[in-house]
Amino acid sequence: MRDILTRARAYEQSENVGRNPTDNPTIGDVIAERLGRRDILKGALGVAAMAATVSPLALAAAGRAHAQSATRYRFDEIEAGVDKTHHVAAGYDADILIRWGDPVLAGAPAFDPRKQTAATQRQQFGYNCDFLGYFPMPGAANPSHHGLLAVNLEYTNEELMFPGLKRQDVKGVLFADMTKELVDIEMAAHGGAVIEVRRENGKWQVVANSKYGRRIDATTPMEITGPAAGHARLQTSADPSGRRALGMINNCAGGVTPWGTWLTCEENFHGYFNGKLPDGHREASNHKRYGVPGNSYAWGTFHDRFNVTKEPNEPNRFGWIVEIDPFDPNSVPKKRTAFGRGKHEGAAGIINSDGRYVVYSGDDQRFDYVYRFVTNARVDRANPKANRDILDDGVLSVARYNVDGTVDWLPLVHGQGPLTAANGFASQADVVIARRLAADLVGATKMDRPEDVEANPVTQKVYVILTNNSNRKPDQVDAANPRADNRFGHIIEMAPPGGDHAAAQFRWEMLVRCGDPSVAGVGASFSTDTTRNGWFGMPDNIAFDSQGRLWVATDGNSKSRTGRTDGLWGVETEGPGRGTSRHFFRVPVGAELCGPCFTPDDETLFVAVQHPGEGVSAGEASTFEEPVTRWPDFKPDTPPRPSVVAITKRGGGKIAS
Repeated sequence: MRDILTRARAYEQSENVGRNPTDNPTIGDVIAERLGRRDILKGALGVAAMAATVSPLALAAAGRAHAQSATRYRFDEIEAGVDKTHHVAAGYDADILIRWGDPVLAGAPAFDPRKQTAATQRQQFGYNCDFLGYFPMPGAANPSHHGLLAVNLEYTNEELMFPGLKRQDVKGVLFADMTKELVDIEMAAHGGAVIEVRRENGKWQVVANSKYGRRIDATTPMEITGPAAGHARLQTSADPSGRRALGMINNCAGGVTPWGTWLTCEENFHGYFNGKLPDGHREASNHKRYGVPGNSYAWGTFHDRFNVTKEPNEPNRFGWIVEIDPFDPNSVPKKRTAFGRGKHEGAAGIINSDGRYVVYSGDDQRFDYVYRFVTNARVDRANPKANRDILDDGVLSVARYNVDGTVDWLPLVHGQGPLTAANGFASQADVVIARRLAADLVGATKMDRPEDVEANPVTQKVYVILTNNSNRKPDQVDAANPRADNRFGHIIEMAPPGGDHAAAQFRWEMLVRCGDPSVAGVGASFSTDTTRNGWFGMPDNIAFDSQGRLWVATDGNSKSRTGRTDGLWGVETEGPGRGTSRHFFRVPVGAELCGPCFTPDDETLFVAVQHPGEGVSAGEASTFEEPVTRWPDFKPDTPPRPSVVAITKRGGGKIAS
């Protein structure tokens, strides 16, 4: 889920990669117009508006007494800052559960970072862990102490994985001395993992040699299902059927279904492709809209399917939400095309009041959109297996935010509105394959990097996480919304009428505009409590505990940007403390906090620490030989290792209670 301007890759240096070329209104345009209306002083929206013209510190002081007494987050905040290790609130333990290279499959060899092979990596925990999904073990004495953990493995940092690489300063692949052997290790480190975990004597451990252990990588056979399955635009020389893909890549956030499956999202797939389409190729506009080819990795040099010159349809086989059964290591993952194709950030769902399943997702790029998918079938709660294919049939829609505080869900359905053959959409397969182009046509609202979108299971409200948008220009905003060059992001709250998540129209409010409220020019709108640590920038992933409390993880903080690392904050969404937050956990230098996930009893919080020591985030050169941190092992000659952390309260009890 890295910001496409923060990694030192050629495709991420361009602000125009896959950019939205339409004149659809931006969310900034909508907020500006809405805040200029008579309801400017109503509720939390009024707080957001006043923050643009009144000192944020004055607002903070006014709400401070309420915030201190109203908070539901019972812990002492940690200090914000930057150093080489992680920090958690006093009274809690944050234990390393599994690291890059640790065994996943039975018989996996011990990790040796200087003697890596693709064969060994396929048996070991992969790189840059992201989304975490906890699945209670059926029949367990305590389902919150024994279960499976599904883990996304998003991308690789070659400079930290491999010794001796030399950086090049030319457009294209960053490291010119990549070999097929190294690329194959990278491909094996992508994808995902399933591990069995158990808590004994208060501590979590991976169950060794578990029958459930599984590694999924960039070569794992997968089935393509839904409206695009078998379509000519998904057919390749290796798969003329268009129904059998190999692997999943850049898997970012995801979700857990009520029937016990893992939804994992392919995000920035474009960077793995090289080459050039022939002039006039039918995929030219579609690929351009997604930024293909991104020329970020060297995979296309050694594997023809990642070279669009040779396999122009291969990119269409990525960018999907994938459904996996974590309890069956032999099951075939399914790429569910009914969700549409994008740079997916999240697939969190909720059972609607009428029994249908609703999944929200953001398309993580500046000026792209927020989506919803509603199944046609109802969830069979009594027979989980009956739900295994309901995600292939439903209604996909995209959000348009209106100035009157409503959200319209615009159907992306072939034959409706402009989605016709005359505009290049001859079937629903065309709609889902070129989802961005379809959303452009129907007039969706351009957002500031929509990432995780999740419904609160207690209040039914839906939260849209918008990380940032440094590309937004001053002429796109006005005095009511001074967020040009929006570097810190914001959070929008949506309310479905009567809790009906399938309704055609919702209400929306601004929950918080992020950034340091002590700097008036930032325009941050949330108030802080008694310390300087309660604010955050660049929100990314979120999670709700069983009490309906919102937890926000961040991506993009650094010493040079904010003087702090990324971490996890508890954010109040209700009552007099609404808009306040408390700092619970922070990651080491260069890292990002991903995948917050609670056990059902709220006594364990799992988090993923991704890309520790990444030099671009740290603002320093960082290599395998000389990383800015050697977290979590801190051993000489050992590179930093992305890891999953298990957080528990000393002496037992619920997190933050």
